Amino acid sequence: MLKAFLLSLIILIPAILLMGYRVFFTQKGKFPSLHVDSNAALREKGIHCVQTQDREARKQKTNQIKA
Repeated sequence: MLKAFLLSLIILIPAILLMGYRVFFTQKGKFPSLHVDSNAALREKGIHCVQTQDREARKQKTNQIKA
């Protein structure tokens, strides 16, 4: 049991350090933004996150003329 635990630590610790190299060891150590609005290619296509689309839809709904 102890051998399996140590073996898993030996494998996991370097893997975590290698995956987080940019975050742990560079000057600009922060995670890349995964938000849709921070992606330039999606912004050019007019694709927004759900929260932004919902906000725009609510804004349009309140500006409608009631007949």
